[in-house]
Amino acid sequence: MKFLEKFNIVPNNEDLYIIAFTHSSYSAKYDLDYDYERLEFLGDSVLNMLTSEYLQNKHPKYSEGKLTKLRANYVCQNALIVYSHENDLDKQIRLNLEDNALSDNEVISITADIFESFLGAIYLDQGIGKAKEFLEQTVFPYIEKNTIFFHDYKSTIKEYGDAKDVEVSYELLEEHGAPHDKTFIMRILIDGVDYGHGVGKSKKEAEQLAACKAIDRLDILS
Repeated sequence: MKFLEKFNIVPNNEDLYIIAFTHSSYSAKYDLDYDYERLEFLGDSVLNMLTSEYLQNKHPKYSEGKLTKLRANYVCQNALIVYSHENDLDKQIRLNLEDNALSDNEVISITADIFESFLGAIYLDQGIGKAKEFLEQTVFPYIEKNTIFFHDYKSTIKEYGDAKDVEVSYELLEEHGAPHDKTFIMRILIDGVDYGHGVGKSKKEAEQLAACKAIDRLDILS
């Protein structure tokens, strides 16, 4: 696979990299007995471990909580999508788009997934050293530049609630759409008062957006 040359990878098992870019929709259409999901599961663990190691070495005085928050920024979906696009991983995905089986949101999510599945393939095929070298090329430069991919608005509003001794909670207002493509509307309540609504493809995303609205309304510096 010529694509692997940019990462200085000479594959021992080329099939692993084919699997890493094969979505279940493609497997179903062509009756294949594999997809990338197991490699994604493995790659997620490798990404978290090596990113944790890098951040711990970079910030020896940071607490566990601060390191956890910092790591979340570099392993979130937004970050993975950027890594995939910047390194042309998205161009390698094997999908079935002809039968309208996938929504736009699912395709975006898949773009994030394959970064982890590709990392999982590298780990199995080349070992932990090569996996770390791959992250040094694709992820760690963003850490050095302090790139912000994700802001945890919920944590900010929680800190506000703790400081002001007020109760912060979230409530599902609406949920609609097909099982594989749902939309959620959440509202944030502060001492029972509605401070904003958020709309997202997951409850967590909708909660984050609702928290952002509350931060704006309360004029909290986040």
